[in-house]
Parts: sequence; C-alpha cells; structure tokens
Amino acid sequence: MTAEPDVRFDDRGLVPCVTQDWRSGEVLTLAYMNAEALRLTRETGEVHLFSRSRGELWRKGATSGNTQRVRQLRLDCDGDAIVVLVEPAGPACHTGERSCFHRELGADGAPSPAAHESLAALERTLAERRSQRPEGSYTVELLDDPERIGAKLREEADELARAGASESDERVAEEAADVLYHLEVLMLSREVPIAAALETLDGRRR
Repeated sequence: MTAEPDVRFDDRGLVPCVTQDWRSGEVLTLAYMNAEALRLTRETGEVHLFSRSRGELWRKGATSGNTQRVRQLRLDCDGDAIVVLVEPAGPACHTGERSCFHRELGADGAPSPAAHESLAALERTLAERRSQRPEGSYTVELLDDPERIGAKLREEADELARAGASESDERVAEEAADVLYHLEVLMLSREVPIAAALETLDGRRR
C-alpha cells in the first residue's frame, strides 16, 4: 500500500495521532495510525487507529459506540504527527471519561478547564443542571422562566457596556463573564449549541 505522500511514518509504519474536540478544542486522545488507518479515516469520515498492543487496525467506537466523526485532519510542520478534529459521539477514554487526559500531573482530582475549554465546560454544566434540577439552582430558575433569561442578558450586557466605559479591567472581565453565562443559558434554553454561534462567527471572517 502506498503511504500518504506528506506523512512521515516511523520505522514501524506508524504516526502519532492526537484527537481534539472540534467544538471546544479539548484534547481527547493520543493514539497511532498506520497508512491503512489514515486511508480509512479519510474515506469513511470516522477515526480509525492502529493498536500497538494488539497489532491490529480498529475503528474508534466500534465496540462502545463512542465514534468520532472527522471534521478536519491537520499535519504538523515536520509531517510526523497528525491532529484530527472530531465530533465525539461519547466519551473518548476507555475509562468513561470524556478525555484520556483527565488527570493533572502532581495534583489530586480532575484538572480545571483551560481558558479555551471554559465555554464548553460551562455548557455541559448547565445541561447537567437542567437534567438534574438541583434545589436552589439559579440556572434552573432561569430555564423555568425564559423571559427572565432575556431580561438578565440585557441587564448584564448593559452593565458590561458601562464597565467598559469607565471601570477597571477586572470589572470588565467580571461583567463579561456574567454576559457569557447568561448567553449560554439562553442558548441552552433554545437547544442551540454555543459551537453554532462560534462557527457562524468564524464564517464571517472568511
């Protein structure tokens, strides 16, 4: 089989492959592909990998159902590593965690979200609040009163505008965070993922 012309496979015929959530940018897994896995990934639009321990080709999610739909393949500058941007159908890790990188080195418990992961992490938290409906939850109160969501968003946007005109950078950041929270609640109430807004924004700069 002819290898991909721009991909530099190692002496075992493998190339490391990082999968990354297309919506949030979260790193999900590090695995390996051979030429056949890469070909199938490109042809089927679903991630295929090569298991070094089993010595065989496999389709991500073939057993668990947690498939990964490919949105984009990226090759690094040396051609010896691949990033696959995916839409995951479920947890990426065999442990059931969303990402294989769910432990922080030198710390107890799960790592806090990095800045670029915060909107996606908030979206998941709000969805949990909606389904679990904990007593006293402000998010649940808002979701039960759609008109209040819009009113609060307008109120917070006005406070952000006033902070931007005359208050400290810290206050601007705080008010912007309030706007983002209420915006995400509104998006959730309409079943519109935040990624839809980000994708629309991205399309406007092309």
